[in-house]
Amino acid sequence: MAEAMESSYYIAENKPVPAFSSPELDTLLINKSIREEKIATSIAPFYALECGIGVIMDKYEGTPFEWLQKITSSKLDSAQELILNRFANATWKVGQPFRSLDRITRHVFISAYFLPAEEIKKDYDHIMAAATKLTERMIDVKGGSVKEQLKRITELLQDRQFALEMASNSEASFYRSQRHTVPPPFLNSSEDTATQRKSALYEKIAINIAGFYALECGLSYFATAKNTIPSTLLKNITDDKISAEDKRIFERFANATWKAGQPFRGLDRITRNNFISFDLLSDAEIEKDWIQIKAAASKLIPLVN
Repeated sequence: MAEAMESSYYIAENKPVPAFSSPELDTLLINKSIREEKIATSIAPFYALECGIGVIMDKYEGTPFEWLQKITSSKLDSAQELILNRFANATWKVGQPFRSLDRITRHVFISAYFLPAEEIKKDYDHIMAAATKLTERMIDVKGGSVKEQLKRITELLQDRQFALEMASNSEASFYRSQRHTVPPPFLNSSEDTATQRKSALYEKIAINIAGFYALECGLSYFATAKNTIPSTLLKNITDDKISAEDKRIFERFANATWKAGQPFRGLDRITRNNFISFDLLSDAEIEKDWIQIKAAASKLIPLVN
């Protein structure tokens, strides 16, 4: 799947498709920051929240701040919670192969459609924590236009210090909700500068497979929300017969999963000019998200028919 996803990128760019692996890459180990991996692991719900609220706004209008208030005051209905839960699961999945490829074999690494209620609650607890933290930094633009609020979210998306604060808050909130005790410090003194050796090939797999998790969680969302059979939706995607509204949802899933992978590759990547609120992206950037969805669908469709 990762190889097919990478190939789709080069084909779309009209570039020669290189070999996905090599004897050198297969055995290469690279140094990765423990600090940055911890931030990347715990900040994923922020990206789920940002892209998930976009879906809700498309359906119900309103501003980001208005929806943050509804989330933190538990005023969403079940359909709206479902959207955010699926985005949270998608961004969580992205982080697992970055941490270790073995983690995709765990019993909870399954379609969100089949997750038990307690696992779904964990996803929503993460969303709630991210919404609470984001609301604090949106107060002074709460009366602003949608575009003004999206610009503020973009500033926060690209802020390395806020990434640390959001990740720390997310882990602490989750720790309290699950263990009901005072959480330990987010980083200890040794983790702040320590590195670990990781497989370069496994990281390449993790980078390129994110679009598959976007597709899977999108399929799971539609299966739950509309009782849509995945094989039917996959065919609509590959045949370009999907509605504009549904296509946009998948594009948001792809953007959320792409975002979730960036800090694992290096925290500096969140400062790039395309690491912004989805609704401020150019059509060309959004098309890249769609290419990933179509590539994953093309690879998956023979396996589900």
